[in-house]
Amino acid sequence: MPGSKIIFNGPDKTETDLKLAIENNSLIHIDHLDELYLIKELAVEMNKKPRVAIRVNMDTGVYPIWDRFGFNYENGQAWDAINKIMLNDKMELVGLHSHIGTFMLSPNAYGIAASKLSDLALGIKKKYKKNIQYLDLGGGFASKNTLKGSYLQGVDTSPTFDQYAEAISTAILNAGFVEDELPLLLLESGRSLIDEAGSLLGTVISNKRLSDGRRATIMDFGVNILFTSFWYDHKISPAQDFSQYTEDAVLYGPLCMNIDVIRENVTLPPLKRDDHVVVHTVGAYNMTQWMQFIAMRPAVVMIDMNEKAHVIRNRETLDSIESAEVMPEYLKKFKL
Repeated sequence: MPGSKIIFNGPDKTETDLKLAIENNSLIHIDHLDELYLIKELAVEMNKKPRVAIRVNMDTGVYPIWDRFGFNYENGQAWDAINKIMLNDKMELVGLHSHIGTFMLSPNAYGIAASKLSDLALGIKKKYKKNIQYLDLGGGFASKNTLKGSYLQGVDTSPTFDQYAEAISTAILNAGFVEDELPLLLLESGRSLIDEAGSLLGTVISNKRLSDGRRATIMDFGVNILFTSFWYDHKISPAQDFSQYTEDAVLYGPLCMNIDVIRENVTLPPLKRDDHVVVHTVGAYNMTQWMQFIAMRPAVVMIDMNEKAHVIRNRETLDSIESAEVMPEYLKKFKL
């Protein structure tokens, strides 16, 4: 990917990272003043003018506010950073960025964020005669998953793309931009785009009764593979024919930890050993957080538009796990 097409975000940017970004003309979203000062020094050292934006946090009516990232809108931190960039003239301020939270169920919150970023952009135009090229509203858009503790299913509570789009575009269009100076709108909509594209196939290991009489079904995958089960009640379906009889059950993973719970309560037909299930909507945040705790990680298969299957990640093996390990010389001859 050409560096000029990359947006470099996050609070942990090393000097080496920033040099690489500046050299390749990447967009750098500044998170804090220490980073701002470092970029200024590197710009002088490298005799380049980096393209930058600032991350802005704000009150959108959703709490807790994600104010650990970026510069606050309400208390003037954002303008402080803007002034430092504009008056120094070592960087080119081209954008404004916000990321107000995760799995946001309120389109109106994005409308508020868009209004406040637009206000900053228009203020920059008025004060410095500088047009901001883009507004990045970040991510956090909800998928159709069901959050733990939710009374209704995610398919009924999660906003549609149209609702998010209406709130954001209306706020920007009403902000007061001249038509031919409207900023480009960027969205980081990863989860909402790919969550529903992924499913997990699992197998029943055994059944038992808990001390209180509840049915417990133990699966061959746990929170080591399905990390998002900590905050989602994933939809789970049998993968073979089943009867109309159903029973409430607890679904456990195979790990030797009591917190290895896939679903604390789910209504399913009785499943026997070697039956298969499908866990739905697991495309986001699982492979990036899974781990080889007790069990090695499975293969990943992609099904193309012609329903042909392709292995896109091989099943983990002991060799692949040990490939990065280094044995100290003094331990190579160790004997019991």
